[in-house]
Amino acid sequence: QVQLVESGGGLVQAGGSLRLSCAASGSTASNIAMGWYRQAPGKQRELVARISSGGTTSYADSVKGRFTISRDNDKSTLYLQMNNLKPEDTAVYYCNVERRWAPANPELGYWGQGTQVTVSS
Repeated sequence: QVQLVESGGGLVQAGGSLRLSCAASGSTASNIAMGWYRQAPGKQRELVARISSGGTTSYADSVKGRFTISRDNDKSTLYLQMNNLKPEDTAVYYCNVERRWAPANPELGYWGQGTQVTVSS
């Protein structure tokens, strides 16, 4: 079983920074794949960043160079450091934990409740 506790959203001005956190508890393995996804009004949910079971990171082209995904020392908390935020980053951000038997298929994994990020111009 996996339980997710997500936090860190808020309102910031363009050019500012924000860090999202997602605490994963339960039977999650230290090397499980996790990721951040976002959904803006009228748009489909999209990948923001993902860290694989082996620690390899990947990013959407729109955030590469500005966002950084990482795990803490316990590998129980997932972070998304967001720098140089733009109004286009405004969305609800969701934490995802993949199932070991369904790699690279976040739709089959676990999701957090989502946290709102709003970037003003």
